[in-house]
Amino acid sequence: QVQLVESGGGLVQPGGSLRLSCAASGSFSRIDSMGWSRQAPGKQRDLVATMISGGRPNYADSVKDRFTISRDNAKVYLQMNSLKPEDTAVYYCKAVVWSSRGQGVYWGQGTQVTVSS
Repeated sequence: QVQLVESGGGLVQPGGSLRLSCAASGSFSRIDSMGWSRQAPGKQRDLVATMISGGRPNYADSVKDRFTISRDNAKVYLQMNSLKPEDTAVYYCKAVVWSSRGQGVYWGQGTQVTVSS
């Protein structure tokens, strides 16, 4: 079983910054990719940023030049700068990993980010 635990969400004013963290734990042999998605109330869950192992990061157009994804082994981070009210959402960590069950997609429990004055 693979677990993803996120932290770092909260309330921030427009223009502010937050850093999200996600740690993967459990029994797995390889991580193919890790990334972040978000879901605002009444909307679908959308990709924010993802990083394939050994590859370049990929960002949604709406967050390019404001958000930065980084990885350190089984941890992934999302540095969010110049936050806007429309960035308000629950942010979910996602990992694609190989374990004894084969390749699987795993999600964290989500962390709330609220951008408001």
